[in-house]
Amino acid sequence: MLAISASRPRKRPSLTPMIDVVFLLLVFFMLASQFGVDRVLSLGASGTEGAYSGRPRLVLIKPEGVFLNGVGVDLDALPNAVAPLTQTKDDAIILKPASQVPLQSLMDVAGALNLGGFTTLMVME
Repeated sequence: MLAISASRPRKRPSLTPMIDVVFLLLVFFMLASQFGVDRVLSLGASGTEGAYSGRPRLVLIKPEGVFLNGVGVDLDALPNAVAPLTQTKDDAIILKPASQVPLQSLMDVAGALNLGGFTTLMVME
């Protein structure tokens, strides 16, 4: 004959593996969120400043490259190309992106000019 023993108390599942996974996800998202560094650039809208004076300083941003007063310029050489056209680093520089240019291209040009010491950048539609 078969003897049926008394039922054993049911085992509770261990929470340790779940806690390990949660901590691994927490560490992953904490590390992944540190890759982007925010940087603030002050851009003025064209028409908000006083009258424009001095030599033309129009930077066109097109899909095929960056142009200063219609002449193609490398992004790294842009601050040096703009310097002879300005009297001080506070002189206005007008940035005009083409409609199909991504915003990142505009920010790259503004960042290069900002690193060159130019503080007054205006964005034109």
